[in-house]
Amino acid sequence: MWRRLAVPAGLLAAVAGAFAYVGAVDPDQPGHYPVCPLYRLTGLYCPGCGGLRSAHAFVHGDFLAALRDNAPGVAAYLGFAVLWFVWVVRVVRGRPVRLAPRPAQLWVTGALLLVFTVLRNLPSGGWLHP
Repeated sequence: MWRRLAVPAGLLAAVAGAFAYVGAVDPDQPGHYPVCPLYRLTGLYCPGCGGLRSAHAFVHGDFLAALRDNAPGVAAYLGFAVLWFVWVVRVVRGRPVRLAPRPAQLWVTGALLLVFTVLRNLPSGGWLHP
């Protein structure tokens, strides 16, 4: 069983390390992280813009700031935690792990991200800017 948990444990260690780094190195300080290429070229916010600031705030327990900086990012952090937990439980029970989202789920997720991206780039969507 311990051998089967190596991959989930390795992934958790990698994600925890990334969050620890972003928590220690403030994205608001210039020079530590690259600027989003879409924002640099067009001035438009992509769905990931503000994700590092969101992760930094999340690590520091400022969940409202994390939501303000990138709400889909917070949903992704929580979704990862749930999927990782389900993965570990299935591995411990000796069951196969299947992650096969239906096409409709992928389309809905893509549509929500598109709507979020369009709204945050409208003049009235300033409250969604990172």
